[in-house]
Order: sequence, then structure tokens, then C-alpha cells
Amino acid sequence: MKLRFLMLGKLRRPELRALFDDYLKRIGRFCPVEVNEVRDGEAALKRLDRDRAAAALLLDAGGKVHDSLSLARWLGEQRDRGTREVIFVCGDADGFPEALRKRVAQKLSLSPMTYSHELARVMLAEQLYRGFAILSGSPYPK
Repeated sequence: MKLRFLMLGKLRRPELRALFDDYLKRIGRFCPVEVNEVRDGEAALKRLDRDRAAAALLLDAGGKVHDSLSLARWLGEQRDRGTREVIFVCGDADGFPEALRKRVAQKLSLSPMTYSHELARVMLAEQLYRGFAILSGSPYPK
């Protein structure tokens, strides 16, 4: 299974970029990971249309809330059922255009609180790494 981060805009703050890249490297021990930074929602829709077979999730405060263990279970289920790619669509400071919200049916919430889009990306990457660590029995999540 491959993970892809489809991000509207760029992660500009160097300290958050370093953390994000560190978690991507860690995730890469468990599965291939790719990052696509696109300029806007229209470009994101074009990317998604190329990969209709992939499971896509939109980061949204109103989405489904998981704890770390249930997110790990969900990742394991995706892997075990043979899902080839999971795409996490991350918004920018303006959120998502309505067309993108309609296109991606599954929504994932990191928390009912609001975070900056850059911090949310780091938090998502950490939780995905934590999920894989839980699945592998690593001591990291403890």
C-alpha cells in the first residue's frame, strides 16, 4: 500500500517542514509515501481524477474522528484488503473549494479543534507513523 499526501499549497515554515519530512522518512520504512503540493483545488481535482482507484480522505474538522488505535486498525484494514493507494487531501489556509469537498466523500478529523493547515499536516504524518508503529508492535506509541 502506498500513502500520498495531496496538499493544497506548500508547507513553508522550515521547522514544520523538517518535522513533516522526518515523519515521512519514518513512514517510508513501512510503505512508499509521496507528497504532491498543488496550487489550488482545481489542480487537486485533476490529480484525484487520474487516480480514481485510490481511497481518498479529506482532512476536515467535521470528519470522522479516530483515536490512534482505531486509525491504526483502519490502516491495517486498508493494507490487508489490498488497497493500493490511500490519498490524504490536506487543505490550505482557505480550506477546500466545494467541488473538492463533494469529490472526496470520506472525511477525517484530527480533532474538533482547529489547527493551522501546516501544523495539521505534521500531526497527520505523526499519527500515520504512529499507526504503522502500532501495527508493527514498535515501542514508539507507548
